[in-house]
Amino acid sequence: MQAYIRYTKFILVFVFIVIAAGGIVRTTQSGMGCPDWPRCFGMWIPPTEASQLPADFEKYLSKQDIDHTFNVYHTWIEYINRLLGALLGLFIIIHVAWSYRKFFTSHRSIFWWSFGLLLLTGFQGWLGKRVVDANLAVVKITTHMLVALLIAAIPIIILRLLSSHKPVIQKQLVVLANIALVLITLQIVVGTEVREQIDIISKNLNYEQRSLWIQGLNYWFKIHQLMSWLVAGSSVYLFWKALSFQQLHSVAYWLL
Repeated sequence: MQAYIRYTKFILVFVFIVIAAGGIVRTTQSGMGCPDWPRCFGMWIPPTEASQLPADFEKYLSKQDIDHTFNVYHTWIEYINRLLGALLGLFIIIHVAWSYRKFFTSHRSIFWWSFGLLLLTGFQGWLGKRVVDANLAVVKITTHMLVALLIAAIPIIILRLLSSHKPVIQKQLVVLANIALVLITLQIVVGTEVREQIDIISKNLNYEQRSLWIQGLNYWFKIHQLMSWLVAGSSVYLFWKALSFQQLHSVAYWLL
């Protein structure tokens, strides 16, 4: 049992590694570093220099909206992100097989949660293809991020079902946790709206005069700033309240 729990925790940590990799892709504007999917410039292993590009590489570069020249850094950042996603899929397949063998007859809900994790990860892979096909359409990017959070939630649910600790039932704490969750989710959605505006403004300025980009943002940026304080405040308060319960100490420090 302990080995299975450790592996589930490993899956959870790896999910956040993949999410972090996706964040690096977004912040470095590497999303179209591989302009086709699942291959990269029509190859399974992308080129490391322009001379290695296929003869028809122009048809791939024409899809890019940020940089119409080959950028090896963008290409490999996106490629590594895809490799991490593929690794996660393999790890989850192992998790499903393990869950079936260990829990299908004794604790079937564990297996179904694990199987749901596999389905959701497969959907996320398909959605990643749609994001590339749509040249990083913002709505699809937002959905891509929200699905990633759902994927992260499932290992937590499985760990909760396997926990030997009794759940803490304290109305104020539950309400506060739900409020914090809603605020964090809204902050992510608003953040993608702000990022969309940055994309539009930077493109209109030919990706120059960076000092003017933030000045061109509308009220969504102010909302994003305000919500950052609300998220921080609710998280710190939730941390403080969780310290009142011995069984939540480790969770509280993870939250912090």
